[in-house]
Order: sequence, then structure tokens, then C-alpha cells
Amino acid sequence: MPKVQLYVSPGGYFAERWSGGSSMPPLGLLYIGAVLEREKVPVEIVPCNVLGLGWKDIVRKIRSDRPDIVGVTITTENRFQAFKLIRLAKRAHPGCLTVLGGPHASMAAEDCIRHIPELDVVVRGEGEMTMLELVRAWDAAPRLESLDGIPGLVLRRGGQPAANPPRMPIADLDSLPYPAYHLVPLEKYNFAFDVPGRGPLPAVNVMTSRGCPFACNFCATPVNWGRHVRMRSPENVVREIELLKERYGIKVVFFFDDTFNASPKRADAICDLMIERRLDVFFKCDVRLDIMSRALLEKMKRAGLFHLSYGLEAGSDRVREEIVGKQIEMADFHNLTSWCVELGIVANVFFIFSHPTETWEEAQVTIRIIEQYQDRIEGSVAILHIYPGTPLEKYARETGFLPEGFTWTRRRRRGVITLPLAQGDVPLYLDKLTWAQVCELILRWSFSAKRTSLLKKAPRALGQVRSWADLRRLFIMGFVYLRLRRRSKK
Repeated sequence: MPKVQLYVSPGGYFAERWSGGSSMPPLGLLYIGAVLEREKVPVEIVPCNVLGLGWKDIVRKIRSDRPDIVGVTITTENRFQAFKLIRLAKRAHPGCLTVLGGPHASMAAEDCIRHIPELDVVVRGEGEMTMLELVRAWDAAPRLESLDGIPGLVLRRGGQPAANPPRMPIADLDSLPYPAYHLVPLEKYNFAFDVPGRGPLPAVNVMTSRGCPFACNFCATPVNWGRHVRMRSPENVVREIELLKERYGIKVVFFFDDTFNASPKRADAICDLMIERRLDVFFKCDVRLDIMSRALLEKMKRAGLFHLSYGLEAGSDRVREEIVGKQIEMADFHNLTSWCVELGIVANVFFIFSHPTETWEEAQVTIRIIEQYQDRIEGSVAILHIYPGTPLEKYARETGFLPEGFTWTRRRRRGVITLPLAQGDVPLYLDKLTWAQVCELILRWSFSAKRTSLLKKAPRALGQVRSWADLRRLFIMGFVYLRLRRRSKK
């Protein structure tokens, strides 16, 4: 059987929440590793970020090990590091098959193949069965032609991308083995969550479903996983938690579903089992706020819920409903937030600024909600980002916001704004709001949430400056910061 190595790039996932020295185990690779192991395929997962491997270490490892297949997981945030790893792998061992998989590869497969000549194959969508069939085909005949017809692959043919038929989603998620956590040094992830009254406790991420029935314009999940939500059975989920407790001493579970309560009945059943078996773990999850009930929330609290995330996105009804595509009522937001406060659950609400056509007046509605709840919620605020494969990307290309010929493989493009320090090189969408207005909104949130002072981040921000436009935006942010500070002292 071919020898397979699956990599996470040295920079990890670039999200701000992982900047403090912790990281989250790569569930996608762990599921693929578990399936390959079950079929007796020699597989190694190499999380460069937690192993402290630099580029020279990676080159030495690939030259020494000579894996037949090198797979790299990629997000839009870490795509340039993933591209670099693919290039180095092919140079270190020209005979290996280079494979990209993960969210960005699924949504921008043809773009990756077209512009990264060292890349051989992209796995689009769920990777477990696709990688298994790829390995078997490569074992029988190690050439690209042998991969023709394998569903879910995009191949390089004559230097151009050629897409095989899509793969049908895995209908029975219970048929998958549990993620192969033993293939990574779990203790080195330093993955923990601060539980009120208990302090930081060891955590792990568990995915109990795939897909999202909703269709927010900025989100690729419905395209990547599908609108039909496939769900693991409550028994299967709870048994995995029991095993994680026994083997790794886990005390907090992060249910990594896009919408944990997509089926309120199943969420209720999972909580029933957790209570019945006295798992004595805490958990956090993301939910859709308008299908939460007080009764379900109370049961989730009894089962160990301590932190609940949900998206309002915008305070303006027009922006939320007509632009984002999120048909939720403000009354549901107020109710759920009040319930969380009453039950002692941390409410983490997602807000986004600078939606298409959003005006300054409409953005003010959002910031006033944030300031109204500043002592009762843990708000997460972002400037709208453009991701491949989303309705927003399609709109941005059609309107010229992303220039003609835009490719996700080029780091710099005139007119495309990114904030690498905050969220990697992901394009920001700025429409009606000026940069100064966006800065004011973000800084007002920062002040209300008592976030880290901008001055503490200034040296890192200066290190990310790559053009006069970057420097100008940084200057404007500093000017707005000083103006708001003076105003707050009056």
C-alpha cells in the first residue's frame, strides 16, 4: 500500500483565537486517518504547527520518508502556507502525489490546479471515501490517469483542471470510525476552554453533523457540506465523548457543528443521554437562535452547556433578511440572550459589519445593540470577509469588487483589502462604509468589550504593512482610535 502523509501547515489556521499558543485538532485529517487505518493503509498525520516544524524540517522529513502521497489541508486563511508546502513537497520528492483538501480546496479547486503547477489533485468535499479510493487506485497504478472517474477529485490534465463527477455525501455518518486522535500528540495542542468557576479545562472538538439547512450569503457550508443536514445518532455521539474522557481526560467538548440544534429533537436526545450517563463534562456549541426553545436550553444547561454561540450578523432587518438571507426576528434574539443570562450561560453573539449596501445608519443599529448588551454577552465582531464558493464571492465578481482575473493564489491584488493580522489574507468586503467608519465600529466594540488595547497590537500590525495603502489604513485606524479615546474621557 502507498505510504500517506497528511499535513497541517506550520502556521496552523491563523485565526485570532489560536494566537495564544493553543490550537484545535484537525478533525478532517483525523477522520481520513481513521478510515485509512481501518483499511490497513500506512498513514501519518503531521501537524507542523504543534510539532514546531519549520520549512526546512518539512523538506528533510519528506526527503527522508519519501511518502507516496502528500496531502495538505487548506483553509482560505492559511492557503499561502498550504501552497508553499505543496511546492516544497514536490521539490523534495518529485515522485510523490500532491493532494490538497479542506474548505478552500473544495471551493476553489480549479483555481488551485490552474495556478499551482506542483499540485496534482484536489479532493473536493468530504475526504474519507475519496482518499481511500485514491490510495487504492494509486497502489494499483501510480499515475494520474488511474484516478480518472474517482468521484470528488479534480485532477491536473495537460496543465489544466479536469473535474471528475461529484461524490455523493456520506449518508450514514455512524458508519465512519471515530477520529484517529492517537495519530496526533493531543497534549501539545494545549486545547482548553475557560469554564466559569472552574478555570481552563482540557477540551476536544467533536462534530455530530454535517451540513446546514440555511443559506447565509457569506457562508460556504451549504455548498461544501450540503443543505441537507446529515446527523450522527445520539448514542454514537455520546459513546465518542465517553471514549475521549477515558483515553484523554477530556472535560470540555466543543460541538463543532455549524448548527447543533438543526434538529432540536436530536439535540434534546443527546442531552438526555449525557445527563442519564452522568458524563460530567461541559460543552459549548453553535446554534440557530430562532429555533431554540427555553425548554431545550434548560436541558442543555443541565447536560453541561456553559457557552452558546449564535449569529445575529446585523441589527438592521433589511440587511439581515434581504442581504444576508437570515430570516430571524429580533424578538428571538432578545429572548435567547435573556435566557442565557438568567441560566448563567455565556452568550457569544456573532456580528458582521460592511454587508453589501449596508449604510452607516444601518451599521449604527448593530453597534448600538452590541453596546446595549456589552455587559451581558461575549460578542464576536468581524468585517465581512469574502470566501470562495459563496454567494458573496459570486456577487463580488459580478460587480467588479473582485477584479477581473482575480485568483486566490496571488497574495496581493490592487484594490483588494485584507487584514492578515486578524484573519489571514482573506479579502474584506467594503461597500457603502468608509474605512474610517469601519474602524470606528470595530473600535467601539473593542472599547465596550474591554478588548486588548490597539496600541499593544500596533507593532505586529506595522510588521504586516506591505504597501502605502496598508500604511494609510493603519494611520486612519490610529487616528480614529485617538479620537474615540478623547471622546470617551469627556
